[in-house]
Formats: sequence, C-alpha cells, structure tokens
Amino acid sequence: MTTPPPHTSDTHTPPPLIAPWRRYHDLTRTATYGFLASLPLLFIYEMMIMLVNSGNTYGVRISAEIWLKRMLGNFGFAGMHILGLLVFLIGVGIFYYERRRHIPIRPKYLGAIIVESSIYAVVLALLISSVVGFIFAMAPSLITEPALLLAPQRAEAGIWTKLALSIGAGIYEELFFRVLLVGGLYWLLKHILPKAVQAYVIAAVVGALLFSAVHYFGSLGDDFTISSFTFRFLFGLALNAVFLIRGFGVAAWTHALYDVMVVTNFFG
Repeated sequence: MTTPPPHTSDTHTPPPLIAPWRRYHDLTRTATYGFLASLPLLFIYEMMIMLVNSGNTYGVRISAEIWLKRMLGNFGFAGMHILGLLVFLIGVGIFYYERRRHIPIRPKYLGAIIVESSIYAVVLALLISSVVGFIFAMAPSLITEPALLLAPQRAEAGIWTKLALSIGAGIYEELFFRVLLVGGLYWLLKHILPKAVQAYVIAAVVGALLFSAVHYFGSLGDDFTISSFTFRFLFGLALNAVFLIRGFGVAAWTHALYDVMVVTNFFG
C-alpha cells in the first residue's frame, strides 16, 4: 500500500502590492519618462525662439545650446536646428531601447511631473532665498539686491524672449550641466578618487559653480553680485539633487518653471 503524496495547493502567493506613489516615483525616474516629459519643453522652446528671432539679424539662443552646437560642429554637424533634432532622435532611441522593460506609459504621470516640478520650483526658490539671506545677514554690505532673485536675463530683453529662454534653459542647461558636465566629471573622478560619493560631490560642486557663472556672460547676462552668484550656485546644487533623485524630466521642468516664475514676477 502506497502512501498518498502530501496535499499541495495550486495557488501561489501574489506579488506584493506597490504603493501608487512609489510606482509613480520609480516610473518617472526612468529615461522613458525623462524623454516624454522633456518633449513639450523642446517643442515650445524651438517654436518660441523661432518667433522671437524672426526678422532679427542676430538671433538669441541659450548659451548652453550654443556650446553644444559648437561641440557638434567639431564632428561635422552644423545647422540651426541640428541640436534639437539630435536631442529628439537620441530620446527616441532611448525610448525604444527601454521598451524591452515594458515601462507603462501613463499620461496622468506626465501631468503629475509638471505639478511636482512646480512645487519644487517654489519651495527651492523660497528655501534657498532664505538660506542666502541668512548667510549674508552678517555682511549686509555685500547684498545689492533682494535675496530672492533673479530674472535670468536683463531687462533689455522682451517678455517673450525671456519666456523662450527660460523654457530653453530647462532642457538645454539641464542637459549640459547635469547630464554631460556633472555626469562626465563623475565618470572621470570615480576612476581617480577612492570613493564614488567623493567623486559625485566634487562633480556637483564644480557643475553648480559653472552653472552659476554662465548667467553673467553674453549680451543678456546679468550684472555680477555675490548674493546672486551664491543663490544660483545653491540652486544648481539643488537641481543636481533633483536630477539624481527624480530624473531628468523633473529637473528640466523644475528649472524651466522656476525661470518662468521669475520673469513673470510670480515671486513679487
């Protein structure tokens, strides 16, 4: 007489449920959502900058965009819109490459990115403004303007030019400073320094210093002040953190929306 096998169940333990906020956080950090979220910024900037430059002998462009175009020129790429087209094509390539991960596309997440970025723009502006005010409270003679800054361009530029450049800064300055500069420095330094965190800190600080400095060059650059430089340096560090934690899409929208808020006098 044989002993019957022990009873087994055909059921299996279901996978643990993921909290909606956690799923949103994880998905929107991917390159797929970074590309999709930045597409409107790229399209709006290119359309607006063509309109504001229409009929002008010398066109206005974001400094970071010009630098990237000069870099491409060294490899034989030239043309007014080559960079925007190349950014778009690279994004499409990344998007289709990540299709193998079966990342779901949820339009409501793209709207949530804009809302989230708006909150970051306001909170970071007020927080960093308070920090700058505290730092310079003991040396008021160094402050020549309010701690909460700072129109990205001088008053000579019209409002539509300012808006176009504000939107363009969101995508091209984040691409140049956060992705290429900080990312490239980190990759280089991590092969030299004993700890990766040291490499990233140095890369982030250097990137933030250059990010702040670039706003004082060019025909639409601001007049240099220590307090405005400090504000932009700290804001650059904050954007590094946003990029690291939340991805390119959120960082680009946070940057663009902050600049738009400044030129429209949202902060008063």
